[in-house]
Amino acid sequence: MIELHAFDDQRAQSDALAKAVGDALHASLAAQAAATGAAMTGASATGTSATSTSTTGTSAPGARQAMLAVSGGSSPRPFLQTLSTQAFDWARIAVTLVDDRWVPETDSASNAQLVHATLLQNAACNATFWPLVDTAEDLHAHVAALNADPRFAAVPDVAILGMGEDGHTASIFADAPEWDHAITTAGHFVAVHPGSAPHARVSWSLSALKQVKHLFLLISGPRKMDVLNAAAASLQKNAISQLANDKGVRLDVYWSAN
Repeated sequence: MIELHAFDDQRAQSDALAKAVGDALHASLAAQAAATGAAMTGASATGTSATSTSTTGTSAPGARQAMLAVSGGSSPRPFLQTLSTQAFDWARIAVTLVDDRWVPETDSASNAQLVHATLLQNAACNATFWPLVDTAEDLHAHVAALNADPRFAAVPDVAILGMGEDGHTASIFADAPEWDHAITTAGHFVAVHPGSAPHARVSWSLSALKQVKHLFLLISGPRKMDVLNAAAASLQKNAISQLANDKGVRLDVYWSAN
């Protein structure tokens, strides 16, 4: 299901999306605190111990942070800068990426570099960052390690997607040889070699994205709205259509005319 939020310009779009993401993160942290409280109550009743997370943001060892996954590219830059100024307990937020190119973080094509320069500033400088790329390792071995990493045992609580004019989102490209695997695997991460874009990629899988509770799409301009409308009208061989036509997925689209 698509819920459209339309704006005249990117400033209004960025402000509204930053507020929505902040609200979603607050809700995720509150839900975790409630679940931890219930576990502590149950543990007290049985005489066992439980790890706790206080409502003030002080986390006991082992407490789970809320996970926020963001996209790279030029489009999200204003939004990421706006989000970095939002005042809440960033120390309880783990920031990661929806996808990244298989390049060192020093490379200008690195989404991790973009996140450090835009989001992990200001109030958000206290957030934890979990990268997806380590080019010192073999790509496929690294993806296997990510799939076994306990930090990523759960999908992100909140994810902000982008979309290409070919309908790809994350790095789930229809022209990649890994297309079938990327849209069917139960694993959270996939390696992707796009046919029409440079660099190998690491991406969250389609099944993982479908499980994200608070899923947002950030796009601008009439061309991308046309692509989205066509993708939603009937099931196509592109990732955004796979999401838009899944009745179990809510996709909040933040679109600006300019």
